[in-house]
Amino acid sequence: MKVPFRYSKLAYAALNVTDLARSVPFYRDVVGLDVVEQKDGIAFLRCSRDHHNIVLYQAPERGLKRVAFELESERDVEAAFAHFQALDMAPVRIDATETRLLRQGPGFRVRERHSGLLFELFVGATFMARGYTATVADIARIGHVVIGSAGFPESRDALVRDFGFRISDHIEGRIAFMRCHPNPFHHTFAVGPSGVSHFHHVNFMVTDIDDVGRALYRLKKHDVKIVYGPGRHPPSNSVFLYFLDPDGMTLEYSFGMEEFPEEGAREPRWLEPVPESLDTWGAVPDALFGCSGPIEGESTAAQIEAHPDRQVMA
Repeated sequence: MKVPFRYSKLAYAALNVTDLARSVPFYRDVVGLDVVEQKDGIAFLRCSRDHHNIVLYQAPERGLKRVAFELESERDVEAAFAHFQALDMAPVRIDATETRLLRQGPGFRVRERHSGLLFELFVGATFMARGYTATVADIARIGHVVIGSAGFPESRDALVRDFGFRISDHIEGRIAFMRCHPNPFHHTFAVGPSGVSHFHHVNFMVTDIDDVGRALYRLKKHDVKIVYGPGRHPPSNSVFLYFLDPDGMTLEYSFGMEEFPEEGAREPRWLEPVPESLDTWGAVPDALFGCSGPIEGESTAAQIEAHPDRQVMA
Protein backbone atom coordinates (compact mmCIF):
# COMPACT_ATOMS: atom_id res chain seq x y z
CA MET A 1 0.00 0.00 0.00
CA LYS A 2 1.30 3.45 -0.88
CA VAL A 3 2.24 5.71 2.03
CA PRO A 4 3.21 9.42 1.85
CA PHE A 5 6.92 8.87 2.55
CA ARG A 6 9.87 7.03 1.04
CA TYR A 7 12.51 4.91 2.71
CA SER A 8 16.22 5.10 2.03
CA LYS A 9 17.45 2.05 3.95
CA LEU A 10 17.55 0.03 7.12
CA ALA A 11 19.86 2.21 9.22
CA TYR A 12 20.51 0.37 12.47
CA ALA A 13 19.34 -2.12 15.04
CA ALA A 14 19.48 -1.31 18.75
CA LEU A 15 20.19 -4.39 20.85
CA ASN A 16 20.09 -4.92 24.59
CA VAL A 17 23.07 -6.87 25.93
CA THR A 18 23.75 -8.04 29.47
CA ASP A 19 27.53 -7.40 29.49
CA LEU A 20 28.68 -4.55 27.27
CA ALA A 21 32.34 -5.17 28.13
CA ARG A 22 31.97 -8.70 26.72
CA SER A 23 29.80 -7.87 23.72
CA VAL A 24 31.78 -4.96 22.27
CA PRO A 25 34.97 -7.00 21.64
CA PHE A 26 32.86 -9.80 20.13
CA TYR A 27 31.11 -7.52 17.65
CA ARG A 28 34.44 -5.86 16.83
CA ASP A 29 36.86 -8.78 16.69
CA VAL A 30 34.64 -11.71 15.71
CA VAL A 31 31.84 -10.07 13.70
CA GLY A 32 34.02 -7.33 12.19
CA LEU A 33 32.31 -4.04 13.08
CA ASP A 34 34.12 -0.76 13.82
CA VAL A 35 33.61 0.64 17.32
CA VAL A 36 32.86 4.34 16.89
CA GLU A 37 32.33 5.31 20.52
CA GLN A 38 31.32 3.83 23.84
CA LYS A 39 30.06 5.68 26.91
CA ASP A 40 27.39 5.64 29.60
CA GLY A 41 26.39 2.04 28.91
CA ILE A 42 25.95 2.50 25.15
CA ALA A 43 28.26 1.40 22.31
CA PHE A 44 27.99 2.55 18.69
CA LEU A 45 29.37 0.24 15.99
CA ARG A 46 29.32 0.47 12.20
CA CYS A 47 29.87 -1.45 8.97
CA SER A 48 29.43 1.56 6.65
CA ARG A 49 30.17 5.27 6.45
CA ASP A 50 27.25 5.95 8.79
CA HIS A 51 28.01 6.75 12.42
CA HIS A 52 26.42 3.47 13.52
CA ASN A 53 24.60 0.41 12.22
CA ILE A 54 24.40 -1.41 15.56
CA VAL A 55 23.83 0.22 18.93
CA LEU A 56 24.43 -1.93 22.01
CA TYR A 57 22.75 -0.95 25.29
CA GLN A 58 23.75 -2.34 28.66
CA ALA A 59 20.55 -3.89 30.01
CA PRO A 60 19.41 -6.52 32.52
CA GLU A 61 17.99 -8.68 29.74
CA ARG A 62 19.08 -9.40 26.15
CA GLY A 63 16.86 -8.62 23.18
CA LEU A 64 15.77 -6.10 20.57
CA LYS A 65 15.27 -2.51 21.75
CA ARG A 66 14.21 -0.94 18.43
CA VAL A 67 14.86 -0.95 14.70
CA ALA A 68 15.61 2.23 12.75
CA PHE A 69 15.01 3.15 9.11
CA GLU A 70 16.37 6.23 7.38
CA LEU A 71 13.93 8.08 5.13
CA GLU A 72 14.93 10.03 2.02
CA SER A 73 14.34 13.57 3.31
CA GLU A 74 13.12 15.66 6.22
CA ARG A 75 9.93 16.18 4.23
CA ASP A 76 9.41 12.40 4.33
CA VAL A 77 9.89 12.42 8.11
CA GLU A 78 7.21 15.09 8.54
CA ALA A 79 4.83 13.30 6.18
CA ALA A 80 5.40 10.01 8.03
CA PHE A 81 4.82 11.64 11.42
CA ALA A 82 1.51 13.11 10.24
CA HIS A 83 0.58 9.76 8.69
CA PHE A 84 1.02 7.87 11.98
CA GLN A 85 -0.73 10.61 13.91
CA ALA A 86 -3.73 10.22 11.60
CA LEU A 87 -3.72 6.49 12.35
CA ASP A 88 -3.84 7.21 16.13
CA MET A 89 -0.53 5.39 16.58
CA ALA A 90 0.95 8.08 18.87
CA PRO A 91 4.33 8.73 17.21
CA VAL A 92 6.84 10.39 19.55
CA ARG A 93 9.53 12.83 18.40
CA ILE A 94 13.14 12.07 19.38
CA ASP A 95 14.30 14.93 21.59
CA ALA A 96 17.33 17.05 20.78
CA THR A 97 19.52 15.46 23.46
CA GLU A 98 19.06 11.96 22.07
CA THR A 99 19.33 13.17 18.48
CA ARG A 100 22.77 14.58 19.30
CA LEU A 101 23.74 11.31 21.02
CA LEU A 102 22.68 9.35 17.92
CA ARG A 103 24.48 11.79 15.59
CA GLN A 104 21.50 12.08 13.27
CA GLY A 105 18.82 14.47 12.11
CA PRO A 106 15.17 14.74 13.13
CA GLY A 107 13.06 11.65 13.61
CA PHE A 108 10.42 9.94 15.69
CA ARG A 109 9.44 6.54 17.05
CA VAL A 110 6.24 4.59 16.67
CA ARG A 111 5.29 1.13 17.88
CA GLU A 112 3.86 -1.52 15.58
CA ARG A 113 0.79 -2.45 17.56
CA HIS A 114 0.65 -6.22 17.06
CA SER A 115 4.28 -7.25 17.61
CA GLY A 116 5.04 -4.39 19.99
CA LEU A 117 8.25 -3.53 18.13
CA LEU A 118 9.39 0.09 18.31
CA PHE A 119 10.28 1.57 14.92
CA GLU A 120 12.40 4.67 14.48
CA LEU A 121 12.11 6.75 11.31
CA PHE A 122 14.60 9.56 10.82
CA VAL A 123 16.75 11.45 8.34
CA GLY A 124 20.37 12.57 8.32
CA ALA A 125 22.68 9.86 9.65
CA THR A 126 26.13 11.35 10.19
CA PHE A 127 28.46 10.40 7.32
CA MET A 128 31.83 9.57 8.82
CA ALA A 129 34.98 11.10 7.34
CA ARG A 130 36.86 7.80 7.54
CA GLY A 131 35.45 4.88 5.61
CA TYR A 132 34.58 1.57 7.24
CA THR A 133 37.68 -0.62 7.25
CA ALA A 134 37.06 -4.32 6.75
CA THR A 135 38.90 -6.54 9.22
CA VAL A 136 37.80 -10.15 9.74
CA ALA A 137 34.87 -9.78 7.31
CA ASP A 138 34.16 -7.29 4.54
CA ILE A 139 30.65 -6.29 5.55
CA ALA A 140 28.71 -4.28 2.98
CA ARG A 141 25.78 -3.22 5.16
CA ILE A 142 23.35 -4.20 7.87
CA GLY A 143 20.94 -6.29 5.83
CA HIS A 144 17.76 -7.04 7.74
CA VAL A 145 16.04 -7.64 11.05
CA VAL A 146 13.63 -10.52 11.66
CA ILE A 147 11.08 -10.88 14.46
CA GLY A 148 8.39 -13.31 15.52
CA SER A 149 4.98 -11.79 16.24
CA ALA A 150 2.22 -13.22 18.39
CA GLY A 151 -0.14 -11.39 16.03
CA PHE A 152 1.56 -12.48 12.83
CA PRO A 153 -1.19 -11.86 10.25
CA GLU A 154 -2.01 -8.50 11.82
CA SER A 155 1.67 -7.45 11.99
CA ARG A 156 2.26 -8.50 8.40
CA ASP A 157 -0.76 -6.54 7.20
CA ALA A 158 0.07 -3.47 9.32
CA LEU A 159 3.64 -3.36 8.04
CA VAL A 160 2.28 -3.21 4.50
CA ARG A 161 -0.72 -0.98 5.13
CA ASP A 162 0.64 1.43 7.78
CA PHE A 163 4.42 1.31 7.28
CA GLY A 164 4.43 0.97 3.50
CA PHE A 165 6.63 -2.12 3.29
CA ARG A 166 6.37 -4.28 0.16
CA ILE A 167 6.20 -8.06 0.47
CA SER A 168 8.79 -9.79 -1.71
CA ASP A 169 7.93 -13.41 -0.82
CA HIS A 170 5.95 -15.50 1.65
CA ILE A 171 6.64 -18.93 2.99
CA GLU A 172 3.05 -19.87 3.63
CA GLY A 173 2.16 -19.65 7.31
CA ARG A 174 5.83 -19.24 8.28
CA ILE A 175 7.32 -15.88 7.29
CA ALA A 176 6.80 -12.76 5.17
CA PHE A 177 9.92 -11.18 3.63
CA MET A 178 9.57 -7.42 3.16
CA ARG A 179 11.51 -4.55 1.61
CA CYS A 180 11.38 -0.89 2.64
CA HIS A 181 10.33 0.57 -0.70
CA PRO A 182 12.01 1.91 -2.79
CA ASN A 183 15.13 0.26 -1.30
CA PRO A 184 15.78 -2.58 -3.77
CA PHE A 185 16.93 -5.44 -1.54
CA HIS A 186 14.66 -8.49 -1.32
CA HIS A 187 14.13 -7.95 2.39
CA THR A 188 15.21 -5.45 5.00
CA PHE A 189 12.66 -6.81 7.46
CA ALA A 190 10.77 -10.05 7.98
CA VAL A 191 8.11 -11.29 10.36
CA GLY A 192 6.81 -14.73 11.19
CA PRO A 193 4.33 -16.30 13.62
CA SER A 194 5.25 -16.98 17.21
CA GLY A 195 3.41 -17.77 20.41
CA VAL A 196 5.21 -14.81 22.05
CA SER A 197 6.54 -11.79 20.15
CA HIS A 198 10.33 -11.92 20.14
CA PHE A 199 13.55 -10.96 18.38
CA HIS A 200 14.76 -13.57 15.88
CA HIS A 201 17.96 -12.28 14.26
CA VAL A 202 19.89 -9.44 12.67
CA ASN A 203 21.77 -9.86 9.39
CA PHE A 204 25.01 -8.49 7.96
CA MET A 205 25.50 -8.68 4.18
CA VAL A 206 29.09 -9.38 3.14
CA THR A 207 30.76 -8.51 -0.15
CA ASP A 208 32.19 -11.92 -1.07
CA ILE A 209 31.10 -15.51 -0.61
CA ASP A 210 34.57 -16.18 0.80
CA ASP A 211 33.61 -14.02 3.80
CA VAL A 212 30.98 -16.64 4.65
CA GLY A 213 33.47 -19.48 4.23
CA ARG A 214 36.14 -17.78 6.33
CA ALA A 215 33.59 -16.99 9.01
CA LEU A 216 32.73 -20.65 9.40
CA TYR A 217 36.28 -21.48 10.52
CA ARG A 218 36.83 -18.23 12.45
CA LEU A 219 33.69 -18.86 14.50
CA LYS A 220 34.76 -22.42 15.25
CA LYS A 221 38.19 -21.15 16.29
CA HIS A 222 36.55 -18.79 18.79
CA ASP A 223 34.12 -21.48 20.03
CA VAL A 224 31.15 -19.52 18.74
CA LYS A 225 28.05 -21.65 18.33
CA ILE A 226 26.83 -21.99 14.73
CA VAL A 227 23.07 -22.56 14.69
CA TYR A 228 22.20 -22.83 10.98
CA GLY A 229 24.18 -23.24 7.80
CA PRO A 230 26.07 -22.65 5.73
CA GLY A 231 23.25 -22.89 3.21
CA ARG A 232 21.34 -21.01 0.53
CA HIS A 233 17.93 -19.37 0.97
CA PRO A 234 15.71 -19.88 -2.11
CA PRO A 235 13.54 -16.77 -1.51
CA SER A 236 16.42 -14.26 -1.71
CA ASN A 237 19.07 -16.55 -3.26
CA SER A 238 21.42 -15.62 -0.40
CA VAL A 239 24.17 -17.86 0.94
CA PHE A 240 23.88 -17.76 4.73
CA LEU A 241 25.51 -18.64 8.04
CA TYR A 242 23.86 -18.06 11.43
CA PHE A 243 25.67 -17.96 14.78
CA LEU A 244 25.19 -16.73 18.35
CA ASP A 245 26.57 -13.66 20.08
CA PRO A 246 27.68 -13.84 23.75
CA ASP A 247 24.08 -13.35 24.93
CA GLY A 248 22.80 -16.13 22.67
CA MET A 249 21.22 -13.72 20.15
CA THR A 250 21.28 -14.95 16.55
CA LEU A 251 23.38 -13.07 14.01
CA GLU A 252 23.68 -13.86 10.30
CA TYR A 253 26.22 -13.33 7.56
CA SER A 254 24.81 -13.54 4.06
CA PHE A 255 26.13 -13.07 0.54
CA GLY A 256 24.02 -12.17 -2.47
CA MET A 257 20.40 -11.05 -2.63
CA GLU A 258 17.77 -10.43 -5.27
CA GLU A 259 17.17 -6.74 -6.00
CA PHE A 260 13.86 -5.24 -7.13
CA PRO A 261 13.26 -2.30 -9.47
CA GLU A 262 11.28 0.60 -8.03
CA GLU A 263 8.57 0.12 -10.65
CA GLY A 264 7.44 -3.06 -12.35
CA ALA A 265 8.69 -5.45 -9.66
CA ARG A 266 7.56 -9.06 -9.80
CA GLU A 267 4.68 -10.20 -7.63
CA PRO A 268 5.50 -11.94 -4.32
CA ARG A 269 5.66 -15.71 -4.44
CA TRP A 270 4.00 -18.16 -2.05
CA LEU A 271 6.62 -20.77 -1.24
CA GLU A 272 5.70 -24.18 0.09
CA PRO A 273 6.16 -24.44 3.90
CA VAL A 274 8.85 -27.12 3.81
CA PRO A 275 12.55 -27.01 4.88
CA GLU A 276 13.67 -26.89 1.24
CA SER A 277 12.01 -23.48 0.89
CA LEU A 278 14.48 -22.14 3.46
CA ASP A 279 17.64 -23.93 2.38
CA THR A 280 18.59 -25.81 -0.77
CA TRP A 281 21.74 -27.31 0.74
CA GLY A 282 20.10 -29.38 3.50
CA ALA A 283 21.22 -27.54 6.63
CA VAL A 284 19.21 -28.22 9.79
CA PRO A 285 18.67 -25.35 12.27
CA ASP A 286 19.76 -25.81 15.86
CA ALA A 287 17.10 -25.48 18.57
CA LEU A 288 18.71 -22.17 19.65
CA PHE A 289 18.37 -20.62 16.19
CA GLY A 290 16.32 -17.42 16.47
CA CYS A 291 15.79 -17.64 20.24
CA SER A 292 17.23 -14.17 20.63
CA GLY A 293 15.23 -12.73 23.47
CA PRO A 294 12.41 -10.27 23.98
CA ILE A 295 11.23 -7.25 22.07
CA GLU A 296 11.68 -4.52 24.68
CA GLY A 297 8.38 -3.52 26.23
CA GLU A 298 6.52 -6.46 24.72
CA SER A 299 7.82 -9.74 26.11
CA THR A 300 10.27 -11.19 28.62
CA ALA A 301 12.82 -13.96 28.34
CA ALA A 302 10.83 -16.08 30.79
CA GLN A 303 7.69 -15.80 28.66
CA ILE A 304 9.60 -16.76 25.53
CA GLU A 305 11.40 -19.73 27.07
CA ALA A 306 8.16 -21.02 28.60
CA HIS A 307 6.31 -20.96 25.30
CA PRO A 308 6.87 -23.96 22.97
CA ASP A 309 6.10 -21.93 19.83
CA ARG A 310 8.76 -19.25 19.99
CA GLN A 311 10.71 -19.57 16.77
CA VAL A 312 10.39 -18.28 13.23
CA MET A 313 11.70 -20.17 10.20
CA ALA A 314 12.63 -23.29 12.17
